[in-house]
Amino acid sequence: MANHKSALKRIRSNEAKRLRNRYQHKSTRTAIKKLREAGKDEAIALLPNVIAMVDKLAKNNIIHKNKAANTKSKLTKYVASL
Repeated sequence: MANHKSALKRIRSNEAKRLRNRYQHKSTRTAIKKLREAGKDEAIALLPNVIAMVDKLAKNNIIHKNKAANTKSKLTKYVASL
């Protein structure tokens, strides 16, 4: 167990950040699944929001920037093929 006040604070802040990152990542994955299950018109409407969520994850280093680029590319190709 940590002995310093700053270490205890770091433990608390890390846990809060971990939960927030986990929530955002899961929400994005759910939105991607919803987009894949949607019809053409709904998918076209959802795509900008999903891309924005993926970009936000990459910006905050929750996912790698290349993974974000690959995900956006695949989703865009999928929506275009509908």
